[in-house]
Amino acid sequence: MKLSKIYEPKKVEDKIYKLWQKSGFFNPNNLPGKRKSSFCIVIPPPNITGELHMGHALNTVIQDILIRQKRMQGFSTLWLPGTDHAGIATQNVVEKELAKQGLTRQDLGRKKFLEKVWAWQEKYGNLILEQLKRLGCSCDWSRIRFTLDKAYIKAVQTAFIHYYKKGYIYRGPRIVNWCRRCSTAISDIEVKYRLEKGKLWYIRYKVKEYPKGSKQQKSKVNHIVVATTRPETMLGDTAVAVNPKDKRYRDLVGKKVMLPIMNREVPVIAHRLVDAKFGSGAVKITPAHDKTDWKIGKENKLEIINVIGPDGKMTERAGKYAGFGVLEARQKIVKELKNSGLLEKEEDYQYQISLCDRCSTPIEPQISTQWFLKMDKLVKPAIEAVKKKRIKIIPERYKKVYLDWLVNIEDWCISRQLWWGHKIPLKGANNVLDTWFSSALWPFATLGWPKKTKDLKRFYPADVLSTDRGIINLWVARMIFSGLEFMKKIPFKKVFIHPTVLTKEGKRMSKSLGTGVDPIKLIEKYGADATRFGISWKIGKLQDIRFVEDDVLMGKKFSNKIWNAARFVLEHIDGGPTSINSDLQKLPKTVADKRILKLLDRTTKSVNKDLDNFQFGKAAHTLYDFFWHDFCDRYIEISKSQIANRKSQKKTQKILFYVLLTSLKLLHPFVPFLSEEIYQKLPLRDRKKSLMVEEYPY
Repeated sequence: MKLSKIYEPKKVEDKIYKLWQKSGFFNPNNLPGKRKSSFCIVIPPPNITGELHMGHALNTVIQDILIRQKRMQGFSTLWLPGTDHAGIATQNVVEKELAKQGLTRQDLGRKKFLEKVWAWQEKYGNLILEQLKRLGCSCDWSRIRFTLDKAYIKAVQTAFIHYYKKGYIYRGPRIVNWCRRCSTAISDIEVKYRLEKGKLWYIRYKVKEYPKGSKQQKSKVNHIVVATTRPETMLGDTAVAVNPKDKRYRDLVGKKVMLPIMNREVPVIAHRLVDAKFGSGAVKITPAHDKTDWKIGKENKLEIINVIGPDGKMTERAGKYAGFGVLEARQKIVKELKNSGLLEKEEDYQYQISLCDRCSTPIEPQISTQWFLKMDKLVKPAIEAVKKKRIKIIPERYKKVYLDWLVNIEDWCISRQLWWGHKIPLKGANNVLDTWFSSALWPFATLGWPKKTKDLKRFYPADVLSTDRGIINLWVARMIFSGLEFMKKIPFKKVFIHPTVLTKEGKRMSKSLGTGVDPIKLIEKYGADATRFGISWKIGKLQDIRFVEDDVLMGKKFSNKIWNAARFVLEHIDGGPTSINSDLQKLPKTVADKRILKLLDRTTKSVNKDLDNFQFGKAAHTLYDFFWHDFCDRYIEISKSQIANRKSQKKTQKILFYVLLTSLKLLHPFVPFLSEEIYQKLPLRDRKKSLMVEEYPY
């Protein structure tokens, strides 16, 4: 069969994807032949609010390359897809829709609001999964899971009750990230940061006068200067702290100073977490409104005074400033300090402020009564699993990130003040669970746990997890200790931390700033294979990728090169051999013949080794160089004269066909649509239903 003059992705991709789906080979139960063992990847579940972005595209291409290679190697492969209900993100999207109608969720009430969310989920929730199909992802769509389907709800409830009965779950007041607009505690991953120009205020705290002769008699200095970017929180100060190695304040440690405005005594303490180089080297300690201060306060048993409420206004504990908003209170307090001569100076200062990732409202650390999960016993097996290399983290440098977090871990705030999500299964508990609580169960809950299913036995633990470095702690670590707690086994054998895709200037991509790149538009413009190859081409040892569209254009040119080479081979072979390896070894060969077969063998071994070591970019470069330069530029050109010679014609045709078919097999995980389309046109008498189930060269 002849190929058309040019490769047209739009005419091919939908047709080929339907061919794959009809074959049933995405489902491991339908794979042909005896399969030696299983190979499983569970997809990091995208939020139902999400649309495909370059980070998703990169990660799914990585997973699809691995799955397609292992499927061709004879494994019983399962790539399990699904989506996350994304509590705060989804609720926020629906609330924005209501706001356009002048409504709030409180106007509707919980029941009707949740009906609205479910309706939204039904309409938009699987959009990103459909986009993954455009990219060529070979997930088993018959096994799609959702973190709020009935079976998954059962898994979450089982996990919660298990922890609760063991005494690991408790309720109490602690400091959390609080978004006043969303009216909920949020996790660290839901916090973003922005540099802001502000002020650093230097405030005088008078040293308390003591009677002469007393052990705490008056110091040589009569005040200590405290530097802060948030003077409004000083109303809740319960100490002033300095670094224990800071000689300037050694005589003041243990004494008391007077808190300005509130006229309350607070102690001067020494603590290792104080940065002696920041400001004056002395800092105010407000345990209710700063995470570091909370730690210091806890260690020193300091009083906790909450002066900012969950609505972002000053509380009654703020005295005469009660009821004011934070910024208004700040202005008035600074003015009062100036008038009373207690403001020594102010400086321009640039610092990071934390914002809610969903609504960009400034985060206010708050003491809030929440549900917590004790971590001390849970993390020990998770630490050992990585230390003893039962789980391998790649690149290895991220092993330290993982271990540092677990060694210094605090109890996990698992409750949220939302309506959309998993309800805490206890009487009188109206909040829902943190989304990460349910996603921590993903590797086994997706396979049917707590039931003892065939899938659970067959595919747990998974072989590889591919994910972003930003969620090593918040998701990877939690899946590991959850798997060890509930399954008594690690959840996966290897964790590959993929690179982060940046703009060509080296900045993070942002849809809101207009610097994001839409992979679907790239597919429309260049084709899925070009997009996939352009992405995989850049995956190297560095953990950041600067994306440029030229890489995808290169992928398109390479796709055309493959197509044209296949056209040449098909036009210059006489029928199809009964077997691609038929007497290939016995054929007399020219120097060019020997060279191309040797280079093909070398390429095959190199690509297998690179994929085993997650060197996707290196494998892509190797395939490109071999096919374009060694095969097309050299051997095909030489083959023209060999085909013209009757004595060498037949054996040259066989070598051309063998090299092309072997190359298509090697290329298939990277460019599946193109390679499949060509494969379906090859004059093979023993052709399989799909290139997906041909044997991968080794």
